[in-house]
Amino acid sequence: MSTTAPTSVVPRRRPAPAPSQKPASAPRRREPLWVSKPFIYLILLSYLLVVIYPMFWLLYTSLKPDREIFLHPFSLPDVHHLQWQNFSGAWVKARFGNYFFNSALITLSTVVVTTFLSAMAAYAVSRFRFFGARPIFFYFLAGLMVPLQLTIVPLFFEMKSFDLLGTRTGLFLAYLAFGFPFAIFILTGFFRSLPASLHESALLDGCTEWGAFRHVMLPMARPGLITVAIFLFLGNWNEFFVAFICMSGKNSEHARTLPLGLANITIVSQYRSDWGLAFAGLVMTMLPVLVVYLFLQKHLTKGITAGAVKG
Repeated sequence: MSTTAPTSVVPRRRPAPAPSQKPASAPRRREPLWVSKPFIYLILLSYLLVVIYPMFWLLYTSLKPDREIFLHPFSLPDVHHLQWQNFSGAWVKARFGNYFFNSALITLSTVVVTTFLSAMAAYAVSRFRFFGARPIFFYFLAGLMVPLQLTIVPLFFEMKSFDLLGTRTGLFLAYLAFGFPFAIFILTGFFRSLPASLHESALLDGCTEWGAFRHVMLPMARPGLITVAIFLFLGNWNEFFVAFICMSGKNSEHARTLPLGLANITIVSQYRSDWGLAFAGLVMTMLPVLVVYLFLQKHLTKGITAGAVKG
């Protein structure tokens, strides 16, 4: 009986460990240019002084007499001899109260009517598909491409033919026409950015088209409406050129606005410039703009950023 020799078991060789591979180094990020914080604060402080100092200078100059304005234009006024009568003189003597009322009436009515009508037009152009929707939008958009100076001569003769020169109604209609292109351009983008499902849900719940626009779409476009209203207010409140053309004539003094009143306030006393009244009028003109900006700054920033991220 033959016996077989036991086979020798050859031990398996362990695989050699792979050479350690270093992880691929990430691309080096370019470090930003190092700027010290004190230098940044110095730049911001300088910009703050450039913006704030002119308004501060305007404020304390309005409390100085004409002689001090010319002899010491940058010095602070005497605390014991502040010329508060400059404000009362500008309000009463120079009829600044009447100019202020005209500007407030024309500007506020123009802003409200332009914003509301342009919102309806922008909603129709952006939401409904009908023949001529795009040509209508580009027709309004063309108003932004026409220089204002080209429209003054035909505007003057057209308003003269309708007997609207020197009236608040004529200036209101002019501001209304010039404000439509900008307002429709901005609001069309806002309405296009709103989800269409909200409009469809409102219709399924029984709303009419007017109800869906008024109760659903219009409140959601609030940032855009406020943004348009602020820009229209600032533009119409400080506007001079169109008002000067529309308010030409001797019978237009009762309908003049603040910019025209400020131009007239320097020659209220036998063609002698009264700079104390002029600076007081500038302060009263500036205050409503600052108040509007302070209270609506948050909405303005929100509206601009909402329009910027539209896809």
